[in-house]
Amino acid sequence: MELALATGSLSAALIASNLASILFASSRLNRRTAIAPPTSKTLPVSIVVPARGVEPFTHETLERAFSLDWPRYELIFCVAHADDPVVKLIRAAIARFPAVPARLLTGDDRVSANPKLNNCVKGWEAARHDWVVLADSNVLMPKDYIQHLMAAWRQDTGLVCSTPIGSRPDGFWAEVECAFLNTLQARWQYAGEALGLGFAQGKSMLWNKPMLDANGGIRALAAEIAEDAAATKLVNGLGLHVNLVAAPFEQPLGQRTLGEIWSRQARWARLRRVTFPSFFGLEILTGAAAPLVLALIAAANLGFSLPTTALCVLALAYGPECALALAKGWYLSPRIVTAMIARDLMLPAIWARGWLGGAVDWRGNAMTIGTKAAELEETPSSA
Repeated sequence: MELALATGSLSAALIASNLASILFASSRLNRRTAIAPPTSKTLPVSIVVPARGVEPFTHETLERAFSLDWPRYELIFCVAHADDPVVKLIRAAIARFPAVPARLLTGDDRVSANPKLNNCVKGWEAARHDWVVLADSNVLMPKDYIQHLMAAWRQDTGLVCSTPIGSRPDGFWAEVECAFLNTLQARWQYAGEALGLGFAQGKSMLWNKPMLDANGGIRALAAEIAEDAAATKLVNGLGLHVNLVAAPFEQPLGQRTLGEIWSRQARWARLRRVTFPSFFGLEILTGAAAPLVLALIAAANLGFSLPTTALCVLALAYGPECALALAKGWYLSPRIVTAMIARDLMLPAIWARGWLGGAVDWRGNAMTIGTKAAELEETPSSA
């Protein structure tokens, strides 16, 4: 009886915390709506886009970057190697949109073990304006992209970010990635902001350049293996806050495989374990696996129906997740609950893998993430 009470109570607590996180996140999130075009008094903005390789939506993401509804902005594309196939597409886009100031910079500045940060350094140093956005190349920028970032800036803000929202999945495993990105990771990030624990996400980062330059510049983000973790600690150390945009930006997914999802999620897990180990330790309690197992133990001890117990727990876990996605206009399909179940079956293994070292692939770069001082290894593709 005591075991049933303990496991049942813990299961209920985890289900309640899951629901609370959804409610907190919902309070910070808005369904995407267009922001009015800016006035002529807007501040100029530099957008630094690190790129590597050609992805399924590269043509569209490039078109979007050149079509922003902001009167004064420049685009700085950064590519580590001049023979990268994406270079040809970037040059073609620059030629098609001569009215938008844009440059392509190539070269690899090894300032850290983070290949993305290394790729951004030259763009940051070349930026002409005081407001700089570091934007991943696979972000699908809406026309009011800059407006949404600027609208989230407050007097006590040190950084504005947007987590990626997965869209346009092609196939079941891409839907699983939507389940990871949207109603799990984005949800907990916005819940954290609501609780005063905002942390950075490297997909879209709006910086005030003089502020960061006065505190070590972009090279200061090499203090951690993940630039968003370093950004979070730097901003918090200054007594400022990381704010999130009210309506996060899309990342179109296309096709995904189980292996790709595992590789990406395992890498992120190890990065979180290295940079925020205490928070990472609690991640095993997210998802439906832990409350489901605890509820089944309690039900078995009390003689309750195990199938009925499982259905109740899954309904309480996934019903609110689906409601959040529906309310915010995120991807939903008849298979999304199955995708959420697949995600939650993977979570314990990903969490366990996060505690181990070993080599990982970061977009063609071989990395060893075993300690805070991770190493970026030389490979033929990054030489």
